Amino acid sequence: MNERVIATAPGTVWFVGAGPGDPELITVKGRGLIERAGAILFAGSLVSETATRWAPAGCVVADSKDMTLEQMSTWLIAQAARCETVVRLQTGDPGLYGALIELVQPLDAAGVPIAVVPGVSSAMASAAAAVESLTLPEVTQTVIFTRVEGRTPMPEGESLEALAAHHSTLCIFLSITLMGKVTAALLAAGWSPDAPMVVVHKASWPGEEKIVRGTVATIQALCREARIVSQSMIIASPNLGARQWTTLAKSKLYDASFTHRFRRASVPAADLVQDTP
Repeated sequence: MNERVIATAPGTVWFVGAGPGDPELITVKGRGLIERAGAILFAGSLVSETATRWAPAGCVVADSKDMTLEQMSTWLIAQAARCETVVRLQTGDPGLYGALIELVQPLDAAGVPIAVVPGVSSAMASAAAAVESLTLPEVTQTVIFTRVEGRTPMPEGESLEALAAHHSTLCIFLSITLMGKVTAALLAAGWSPDAPMVVVHKASWPGEEKIVRGTVATIQALCREARIVSQSMIIASPNLGARQWTTLAKSKLYDASFTHRFRRASVPAADLVQDTP
């Protein structure tokens, strides 16, 4: 009697955003996947290994920091052949500067199912660490995530100078070693040398986070003095320092004169006392 061979479907590779650094900032869904994973590949150059502490006994855990993209894809495909749940643990959110598509394409070609779990970006964690809002009513309602051109060129029309000309909030990734280029671009776009800036190194990393506040004119020297040369978010925004402003435009949504489907206005608009500069 011939033995019948039953083919089994490959497991799913989950691309999980580990968040900015603090293991507790991973999503509940992301932690749940780690807890039942048969294999985890984490980006050790950017993700703390403590994020894998919820892995079950017997889970294969590997660090990708010395792997090429091809080696990473090969590893994920091999693990998916033997495990129901494979986790690729990436820093921040997988969709931001995370080589997501480059890794997904070989898995698609191999017929391996994939799914993505979003994570907290270092942009959000940095704003939280500095107690800053990336948007404010009547100041700016736009946030731009970008980087300075280095070895990876920027597409046409996306130079930092062109984006900075909007004078909205800029969250600048992967550029701390190019701070001279950052400040030059801001000045060329019409930002004042006195415009505030904040740099957050290793946002949310327990015991390692550093926050440096300065201006377009001073921030480079301050970062050099603080020996910040890696893993830092640069924020330039007209909103910075709003916590100390004496005059602030309030959100219309929470205005007592504003009616919406959950609450009717309790005060006529004309009766409200307006802040004056």
